[in-house]
Amino acid sequence: MKELILEMEQYAEAKNIPIIEKESIAFIMKFIKLNNIKNILEIGSAIGYSAILMASVDSDIKVTTIERDEVRYMECVKNVKKCNFDKKIDIVYQDALELNLSDVEYDLIFIDAAKGQYKNFFEKYKYFLKPKGVIISDNINFHGYVGGKKEITTKGLKGIVSKLEDYIDFLKNNEEFTTNFYNIGDGLSVSYRKNVK
Repeated sequence: MKELILEMEQYAEAKNIPIIEKESIAFIMKFIKLNNIKNILEIGSAIGYSAILMASVDSDIKVTTIERDEVRYMECVKNVKKCNFDKKIDIVYQDALELNLSDVEYDLIFIDAAKGQYKNFFEKYKYFLKPKGVIISDNINFHGYVGGKKEITTKGLKGIVSKLEDYIDFLKNNEEFTTNFYNIGDGLSVSYRKNVK
């Protein structure tokens, strides 16, 4: 398992594929363990790195992960098979905004896909969250650009940062959810439903 994780890290670096930062996935894995999370939905599989690590926390954890890029999806399938997690991880090849899920409820929804779509992912998938479930979003700081810590040089980057800033405002002012922000890795937000007994 350790060898595969290392291989995946090297592959991601060589191919310039963004995978979750080590501090962030360590935080999430600890969160899964402490909160007895069993059923996880991940939006944005990439090569399966975070899905495999989340699934490895406990023997009875199930992960459904969604990926729309064919090359990354195929790589994810290969990596999940390599660690014999095909029964623990269900990989869906589709755009998360076009997917119709069956009536499954998740303890944790992890958003780590197209940054400009975070709000849409949140709004669509909150209905698949158990009452006490949480939504975790990665890359909230987006390499230091969010909040103007770094100068933005391109229009495309400006658009992504602007949408992420809107998403942060949306989380802060959300009447259904309370969100905690963590300056871990590239920034994480953890959103809990309000008024759940």
